[in-house]
Amino acid sequence: MTEKQFFDSPEFQEKYHCDAPLGCFCSPDGTEFRLWAPTAQEVTLRLYPTGAGSECLRQVPLMREDKGLWRYATDENLDGFYYDYMVTVDGVSRATADPYARACGVNGARSMVLDTRRTDPEGWEEDKAPPLPPETVIYELHVKDFSWDPASGVSQQVRGKYLALCLEDTTLNGDGEHPTCLSYLRRLGVTHVQLMPVYDFGSVDEAGAPDQYNWGYDPVNYNIPEGSYATDPTRGEVRVWELKQAVQALHKNGFRVIMDVVYNHTYRLDSWLWRTVPWYYYRQNEDGAPSNGSGCGNDLASERSMCAKYILDSVLYWAEEYHIDGFRFDLMGLLDVPLLNRIRWELDRRFGPGEKLMLGEPWSAGDTAARPGTVLAHKGNLTQLDPRVAAFCDNIRDAVKGGLGQPEDKGFVNGGGLGLESLANCVKGWSGCPGATVKAPSQTVSYLSCHDDWTLWDKLVLAAGQDPKAQTCPPELLRQNRLAAAMLFTCQGHLFFLAGEEFARTKQGLKNSYNAPPDLNRLDWSRAWENRELVDYYRGLIALRIQLPGLQDKTPRAAARVLSVTAPVDGCAAVLLDNTGEYCPWRRLLLAYSVQEDAIELPLPQGKWDILVDETSSFLWRSPKVITGASPLAPVSALILGQR
Repeated sequence: MTEKQFFDSPEFQEKYHCDAPLGCFCSPDGTEFRLWAPTAQEVTLRLYPTGAGSECLRQVPLMREDKGLWRYATDENLDGFYYDYMVTVDGVSRATADPYARACGVNGARSMVLDTRRTDPEGWEEDKAPPLPPETVIYELHVKDFSWDPASGVSQQVRGKYLALCLEDTTLNGDGEHPTCLSYLRRLGVTHVQLMPVYDFGSVDEAGAPDQYNWGYDPVNYNIPEGSYATDPTRGEVRVWELKQAVQALHKNGFRVIMDVVYNHTYRLDSWLWRTVPWYYYRQNEDGAPSNGSGCGNDLASERSMCAKYILDSVLYWAEEYHIDGFRFDLMGLLDVPLLNRIRWELDRRFGPGEKLMLGEPWSAGDTAARPGTVLAHKGNLTQLDPRVAAFCDNIRDAVKGGLGQPEDKGFVNGGGLGLESLANCVKGWSGCPGATVKAPSQTVSYLSCHDDWTLWDKLVLAAGQDPKAQTCPPELLRQNRLAAAMLFTCQGHLFFLAGEEFARTKQGLKNSYNAPPDLNRLDWSRAWENRELVDYYRGLIALRIQLPGLQDKTPRAAARVLSVTAPVDGCAAVLLDNTGEYCPWRRLLLAYSVQEDAIELPLPQGKWDILVDETSSFLWRSPKVITGASPLAPVSALILGQR
């Protein structure tokens, strides 16, 4: 019998599935170690005074118990000590950190015994997320990108660190006038900050130079914060304390916090999970080789019960210990539907229905060798997920700006055309329409750009055949950017955009910047000021969106709000939308989009209409002009009208 057959068998699950809490538990009354290693013949605990370099102080054998559990308990308070295990399987002994560790030494090779209560910042017990907003507007952010720019006004000591997320009054070059970082985000008006991976990842040497860079999609310790973002990665408690401070500061400033999680693969196959129970946590092809649907050389076997328990336990730990408000699942198409529904159920049960957001990528990098009968959470199976599990909608992304296959591929805003049916489907969040893959807009993440692939600006530049390294922003491309933003913010579903999209962020045409220098990846705060008119356009769209019930509707009935879609003039499309709802003065909306190079006259439905947004301003709704009959529509622009 192969490892795959052995671990997939019902007999193995019945004999070894273990519901006991796992990991190291420490308090003034004592310390307990629990490791699940059903195939081991021997497990030895090794204690150290430091997280790296020091000699072992003590070795203690763990005792085998039922269900594959190994355990050691002592009355000693070992808080602050470091440890690893020596696990012997089939006569081969391997050193491994604790897969369930909550703290670690530099670069994560040794786990740390930690009483997490002493890492709570002042006021942590009272910390809570701001109330659920009427709409979800997610801002995807990399910790180092956020404050790496010297113009950010952040001191060099915390530049690129968790603590930079705590600074409330930074300004451009410290001029006291133009906000950056957290004060900038407050002004922008987003509701959620999505942090790219902040768990401990392996591609950056935590003891190395500060200008090392990686996105971090290579997990080493799933339940421990990344040390390179901490001011002292050698002390295991520091990274825990500082990430909690960052979450607390974001909450205080009105933002909910989403964590990007990567439960589909590990940094290497030779991980703590593999060293503890060789092969159990990983999918294998029929020839015994590791499955590679992730494109990273190994796929986690989420359909196996103890792997599912590990992922669920990890999500709940971050939600409870760090007060995380949502989770974005990388390559969600490699995870199984029952597990994601179970996570959704547990989050709702513990924190309240919908209180914690769940979203993910409904695709994978390739086929995966899941156990036969496993239902994976890819795009074709989204209707089998709980309605409150959302997925990124590439249909909207590609329709608006063009596909990601080739740089010259175009969408509606840059001359690629768009059929009326496709436009209607985009506004509906691809729900309740022919070809729909979701039950309701609650399952749709509407977006144009994220960390993957080209930034929106670079895509527009490349599709136009222009130089992405040019220092200036051509006016015609800025018009395309504004039109794209207006289309995004008039689609149903949860809204999402990449940090800096609102000021034409560029990576100079680099499609995959996962390990490029931070000087290329950083948020250029001078550019945010130079393109402040584009920033203000996003600001106004965000502020308007949270007032429009017709676009906030996440129910299966939302698609019926689209009353008509027409092409009143060549190169122009108009959508009439039912916007009835409490506390909103506009009962209908007219959404018009034009890619004509000349201004046109847009005929209006009967009645009086308020101009809410035009080609230059998204704040007209504050004091709208009333028109009837027809409205001018500028070249390559959007027009949003409301009928009282």
